[in-house]
Amino acid sequence: MSYILGIDTSNYTTSMALCSSEGKIVSNLKKLLPVKQGERGLRQSDAVFAHTLNLPEVARALGKADIAAVAFSAWPRDNEGSYMPCFLCGKGYAESLSALLDVPCLAFSHQRGHIRAALYSAGAEHLLGTEYLAFHLSGGTTEVLHIKNGDVELIGGTNDLTAGQAIDRVGVMMGLSFPCGTELERLSDKGTAKKCKISVNGYSCNLSGLENLASKMYSEGSSKEDVAAFTIDFVLRTLDKITENLMRDYPGLPLVYSGGVMSNSTIKNHFKEKYGAYFAEPAFSSDNAAGTALLAYDKLKNELF
Repeated sequence: MSYILGIDTSNYTTSMALCSSEGKIVSNLKKLLPVKQGERGLRQSDAVFAHTLNLPEVARALGKADIAAVAFSAWPRDNEGSYMPCFLCGKGYAESLSALLDVPCLAFSHQRGHIRAALYSAGAEHLLGTEYLAFHLSGGTTEVLHIKNGDVELIGGTNDLTAGQAIDRVGVMMGLSFPCGTELERLSDKGTAKKCKISVNGYSCNLSGLENLASKMYSEGSSKEDVAAFTIDFVLRTLDKITENLMRDYPGLPLVYSGGVMSNSTIKNHFKEKYGAYFAEPAFSSDNAAGTALLAYDKLKNELF
């Protein structure tokens, strides 16, 4: 059997995935880029270096496969001018394989891959080619998208920090290892969330206040558990208010949530119960190459298989 190989080299994860001729992901491998204790992220030069080391290792773990096409994440999002150097690693690797194997090579945005992976793992592929609303929340992105017939329109999001940045900054402040989402969620389950005013205007929000308030709480003696609960609750209530505004203006449209932040079980359960929203499974929510491989499958299935 032949497969489509997907490659994604985001700012924090090296990923490869194989999509079968039936449109099923049979392998979805990832390797996190190393971030030193106490640091809140990576410089692009360090990310590029780490991907250069990781790509052969992930490819070896993927194993031997008959590759019919290669796809890669070429830029962060579909917006004009969207660019990050780390995606050049995946581009170079994919285009080299394509040339050597004499197979098609396709480029997509990292964000579109996130959404496609969410549709796949949530059992929502029936939404392909229709109209729906999507959230993409990760370390580098907090955006609200209107998707119609495959076209992606940015209609909202953060004006300052992304949700992932806010969570990671609070976590690093308390001595957690980066990325901090999983450990912060564990702590939040044992804490009590202090309520405070959020900042939402239509489909846009401000999250820098979250970092400042959490820092103040911690410096004044609040426990890690309570600060973590406050952080998750602040993000949840911010997203909930944006979603309420969306449902007012786009009544009846399906909601799809993607990105690593949305793998938080508290946030996920709230939006599933309140809105019947679609969520990616954790393996397909954090950065991955599965969506990229599936996007290529959608485009090439009638030509390749």
